Amino acid sequence: MKKYFITGLLIWIPLAITFMVLAWIVSTLDAILLWLPNGFQPRDYMGFDVPGVGVVASLLIVFLTGLVAANVLGQKLVKLWEALLARIPVVKSIYYSVKQVSDTLFSSSGQAFRKALLVQYPRQGAWTIAFLTGQPGGDAARHLVGDYVSVYVPTTPNPTSGFFLMMPRADVIELDMSVDEALKYIISMGVVAPPPRRPQARAALLNE
Repeated sequence: MKKYFITGLLIWIPLAITFMVLAWIVSTLDAILLWLPNGFQPRDYMGFDVPGVGVVASLLIVFLTGLVAANVLGQKLVKLWEALLARIPVVKSIYYSVKQVSDTLFSSSGQAFRKALLVQYPRQGAWTIAFLTGQPGGDAARHLVGDYVSVYVPTTPNPTSGFFLMMPRADVIELDMSVDEALKYIISMGVVAPPPRRPQARAALLNE
C-alpha cells in the first residue's frame, strides 16, 4: 500500500503544483482588468467573469508595445519615457537596474545563461552546476589578474536565488548539456540527470 500511495503522489503532486501555478498566473493577470473603470469590464458586456481574459489582454499589450517600439517613432517615445523616469531619484535607480539585467538576460546577442558550467563550490573538491553570465567588468576587472569569467551558482531547488562569482576561466568546465537540462538537474536536486548525448550529437555540438 505504501508503494502505491507514493506512486499516486508522484503523479498528482506535479499536476497539482502545475495547476496552482497556472491558476495564480491567470488570477494575477486578470486582476489587471480591475483597473478598468465600470462599464469597460468584461463582465459588463458578458454578464459574468471570464477567467483568462487578463492573460489575453496582457499578451496583446506586450505585443502591441513591442510593435510600436520597433519603429522610429516608438523608439523616440521610449527615449522620452526613460528621460522622464531618469528625473525621479528612487524610480531611476530601480528602473535602470532592472532594465540592465533584463537587457543582458534576454538580449539575442548576449551570452548570459547560454552555457552550463561545472565549478568547484563552496570549497575545493565539491562540485556544482553554474551558468556563464559574461566577464567581470568595471573596477573589479582591474583588480583581477588573468582570464576570469562571471558565473551564477543557483541554489536548489529554487534556482532564482544563488551566488555571483568571478572565477578563473581555467577553473570552470563547460558542460555538454543545454541550459534547460541543467536547470532540471538543479531543481530536481540531482535526481533528474540529463541523458548522455550520442557521439554524433556531441560531435555536432562541438563543431558549432
